[in-house]
Amino acid sequence: MPRPCVVLLPGLLCDETVWLHQRSALVSADCFIPSYGDMNDLGDMARGVLANVPSERFSLAGHSMGGRVALEIMKLAPARVERLALLDTGVDPIAPGDAGTQERDKRMALLQIAREHGMRRMGEQWARGMVHEDRIGTPVFAEILDMIERRTPDIFAAQIHALLNRPDATPVLGALRCPTMFLCGRQDAWSPLSRHERMHEMCPGSQLVAIENSGHMSTMEQPEAVSRALLEWMSR
Repeated sequence: MPRPCVVLLPGLLCDETVWLHQRSALVSADCFIPSYGDMNDLGDMARGVLANVPSERFSLAGHSMGGRVALEIMKLAPARVERLALLDTGVDPIAPGDAGTQERDKRMALLQIAREHGMRRMGEQWARGMVHEDRIGTPVFAEILDMIERRTPDIFAAQIHALLNRPDATPVLGALRCPTMFLCGRQDAWSPLSRHERMHEMCPGSQLVAIENSGHMSTMEQPEAVSRALLEWMSR
């Protein structure tokens, strides 16, 4: 009997390191972790993933921006997805008015730091809000900075463009027919638990998991807890 395939989608400036523990825990499956290269559109990222997944049917998990890509995959090829997990992510487009302008300005300010002072310097500022306050200065925080430093300002610019032009994925939730899990760090200040509670309510029959003592980078901050949740999800 063929082994199941699990697609693990990284988020903004992340690579396979963000899924390292989960990949090891999912020993009964073949895990595929794509790279988005220099793509600057979520739909193009989704199409690239679909073109390269080594299996017709697969389970799909996306973290942060990867969750947005996962929702684009659900629009394009829902029949190929056996189950869906959305981690520390969201469905809303950029907000109108001042809120959207503020998001755009903050992201562009970080890009300017990356271009002028390097990706690690940018990461030292940005990642402080992406983790639980107890993780700042720890080895896990250093691993996150190492991962950010492996990306370039041009890749950062491309992914910022993709996120600033993100579509409203709310309609996708109501159309989901596969087993679905929403997972979020309880202290995620970037994609808060309240957002995931709302998504859970919009998706009848879905599961909601809160990861204790974790910020936005739940897969690295609390790897054992996230891996347990994914193993249970795989059994549904």
